[in-house]
Amino acid sequence: MNIEILKSKIHRAVITEANLHYVGSLTLDADLMNAANLIENEKIQVVNVNNGSRIETYLIRGRAGSGVCCLNGPAARQGAVGDTIIIISYATMDFEEAKAFKPRIIFPKEGNRL
Repeated sequence: MNIEILKSKIHRAVITEANLHYVGSLTLDADLMNAANLIENEKIQVVNVNNGSRIETYLIRGRAGSGVCCLNGPAARQGAVGDTIIIISYATMDFEEAKAFKPRIIFPKEGNRL
C-alpha cells in the first residue's frame, strides 16, 4: 500500500512580491529550496496564514540569497506582500517506508533567510 506523506515544509516564509502578469507559480530563494529538499517544478501547496487560502502550484528557483518569495500569475491573487505562508510538498511512498521517513522542515528567519 502506498500513502502520501509530508516530504518538505517551509514554515512561515513571507511573501516579498506578487506578480499577477507572470505565467504562474511560486518563485522561491534557491537557498530555501535546497534547505527544504525542494526542486524546481516540484508541485507544492501554499497555505496563506493571513487569509486562509490554499493553492497548489509549482516552484521556480529564485536567486540564492535573495530572500525572494513571489506569487506569480493567478496565485498572486491569493496573497499580498508581507503575508506569511507555509509551503508544503508531499511524497507518495510505501507504507512501511513512510514509517521511517523524516520530512525536511525549515523555519526561515526575517527576510526569508536560513
